[in-house]
Amino acid sequence: MNRTIRIFLCWAMLILLTVGTVFAGHLEDIAARGTIRIGTTGDYIPMSYRNPQTGAYEGIDAELSQLIADSLGVKIEYVPTSWPTLTADTLAGKFDIALCGISRNYARAKTMAMSDAYGEGVFGKTILCRKSDAKKYQSLADIDKPEVRVMINPGGTNEKFAHANLKKAKLIVHQENADIPRQVAEGNADIMITETVEAARYIELNDKLAAPLMKAPFTRHSCGILMQKGDQEFLNYINFVLAELKMDGTLAKLEKKYLYK
Repeated sequence: MNRTIRIFLCWAMLILLTVGTVFAGHLEDIAARGTIRIGTTGDYIPMSYRNPQTGAYEGIDAELSQLIADSLGVKIEYVPTSWPTLTADTLAGKFDIALCGISRNYARAKTMAMSDAYGEGVFGKTILCRKSDAKKYQSLADIDKPEVRVMINPGGTNEKFAHANLKKAKLIVHQENADIPRQVAEGNADIMITETVEAARYIELNDKLAAPLMKAPFTRHSCGILMQKGDQEFLNYINFVLAELKMDGTLAKLEKKYLYK
């Protein structure tokens, strides 16, 4: 074996050992730390919403986070993130997992790891509008007009859907997702692009709002727990927890409580 081949093999082994050191061991790190770091936007009812009055996180993802932490015997350390920075924060390892109503899609699966699905058959893109305007908006064509003001939060699939499907409507980017329903109700925008489960909650909370297309969403998808690629043992564990919660009926109860309204 000549010197060049030996050097190449040494470098290859070093790279493999480095990769293993970086990506393997989330479970060990969490146990040693005594906390699991959970990235969340905290702006998405009924998934993960930070109650401004109590400071506590509420929703199905908050409960799932607690169940995952309990299974590991550790506490939760929430790490705030945002839709524009979610991918970068995940890739940078700022948290162990992210839960905040994150859509499972091909783009995310190419660069990050996503758990098995939950909330299947419930999620889809729809609209929120003022109740007085509900009859005006019965299709994308009704929305995609120059005089229609569509408000979206940046960085997530709502913004991507709007840019892909609305070419004539006026798109308004608003930084605070949880504030957009109020903006629509008060007449500062006409439409919010949102998810069926979010729309359902906001029409309960505000009688000025309506979701006329909620039962016929433009898309269908499910949610998943997001994390870095590279630690298959950790991904397997998260999927195992989800499978156990499905098997004992806990996940179904949570989905009924938060999603099937």
